Amino acid sequence: MVNAQLFASLRGAFVPNANATNEAGGLAYARSPEAALALYAATGCLNGTYYASAGEQLDQALALAAQCAPAFVARTAVYARKIAYMKDMPALLLATLSTRDGELLAKAFPLVIDNARMLRNFVQIVRSGVVGRKSLGSLPKRLVRQWLENASVDAIVQAAIGNQPSLADVIRMAHPRPADAARRALFAWVVDKPYDVAALPTKLQAFDAFKRVPVGELPDLPFQYFTSLRLSAEQWRVLAHNASWQTLRQNLNTFARNGVFADGATTKSLAATLRDPAKIAKARVFPYQLLMAHTASAGGEVPTAIREALQDAMEVATRQVPKLDGRVVVAVDVSGSMSSPVTGHRRGASTAVRCVDVAALVAACVQRSNPEARVLPFDTDVRALQLNPRDSVMTQARQLASLCGGGTSISSPLVRLNREGANVDLLVIVSDNESWRDTRASGATGTMRQWAQIKARCPQAKLVCIDLQPVATSQAIERDDVIHVGGFSDAVFDLLAVFAAQGGNSPRWVDKIGSIVL
Repeated sequence: MVNAQLFASLRGAFVPNANATNEAGGLAYARSPEAALALYAATGCLNGTYYASAGEQLDQALALAAQCAPAFVARTAVYARKIAYMKDMPALLLATLSTRDGELLAKAFPLVIDNARMLRNFVQIVRSGVVGRKSLGSLPKRLVRQWLENASVDAIVQAAIGNQPSLADVIRMAHPRPADAARRALFAWVVDKPYDVAALPTKLQAFDAFKRVPVGELPDLPFQYFTSLRLSAEQWRVLAHNASWQTLRQNLNTFARNGVFADGATTKSLAATLRDPAKIAKARVFPYQLLMAHTASAGGEVPTAIREALQDAMEVATRQVPKLDGRVVVAVDVSGSMSSPVTGHRRGASTAVRCVDVAALVAACVQRSNPEARVLPFDTDVRALQLNPRDSVMTQARQLASLCGGGTSISSPLVRLNREGANVDLLVIVSDNESWRDTRASGATGTMRQWAQIKARCPQAKLVCIDLQPVATSQAIERDDVIHVGGFSDAVFDLLAVFAAQGGNSPRWVDKIGSIVL
């Protein structure tokens, strides 16, 4: 008789054997180069993760880009910037096109390089040599020069903030041609060369005067221009009122230290700004950034009214989470590797928000719109936690994230559902995808084996795998009833809603990227 354990019957649809090993040593399925590049583009911040260094992540991203057609790389760069709101990865992918396809580079450039930060990122990456060149070259230089020549005064003024490289460095490299005396004076002001003061934009003339005598009305310039000057509390309040939504969110403690919130009317006005739906939408804020601001402002001088406004902003930012039909289960990975910063480790710049915080936010947001949804936190087994759907998103997320620790068995929530004989219409797994505790010597992954049992019981069931870290493998293979999506922007919820409604007929993540018009 054959070995019954070796040849045990698998209930449900056939599932293929795993063909890879993940970074944690568990069985996994290798993603296609396109699917892996999409995940790296939507989650990769080119910083160290729990299992990979920043250099390893860079090497993998470059290798994946080389395996994909240049047109897909160009569209992925646009997706990463316009939809996933990433900064470093879209600039990297765009830079790779400088050595592969100049026509695609020219088409994608204005779609990806939409502000000064992105321009500097692109120049820095190209000149670093990692994409196969150490100088801009004729076409990239022309594209950079055109950006500088056509940018508005405000864009140039904003671009002059920051280094590595500074805008002055970029101007010296690209040699833009000033169209008139005003633009010539502006470029000279940026690179700290002699300029005609009378030709400068009025706001820069006012700033030069204000630096000499910092009294009176503040010139209409970005917040960062004033941080090194000695300002009164009233001037700081003006800065806070004039700050962009994101600048306000990022500098609450700075404003508090400088007396901005000592004035009740100012506090009320700024709280109204933070919870303004139109301004939240324009800022393209990630829910995790709101969580970060709320956490950073705890226990300090930031008043309760401001912190409550951040909670209101979270409700607004997550409002578009869809109402999902049927029996919904959200499995949240709270294992030890999920304690890694969601944007990776970088000395002096790591976010305080962890992968588990973002996973918890996703689950809390889904339950917010779907109060009957079941949430199963797990590490090597399902953890006990009862959430109150009436609690705020931030409160629910904190409760889930407090469970963080332990090994990883992504199949464990599926095991629980099978043990209970539970009926499921939609299962959402939010994880860094590094399962190892449930691995076998060979065969299908534990997740796919358990999913086969769920499908035998619930043929209509669908599985959504939301990946929060850039990894080249997965625990579930994509097919009609299984979809993968990566990242932490609203695009995740968009794909979730479409797949829940359309199932196998809905466009795959890679298909959506491939359909982007350049």
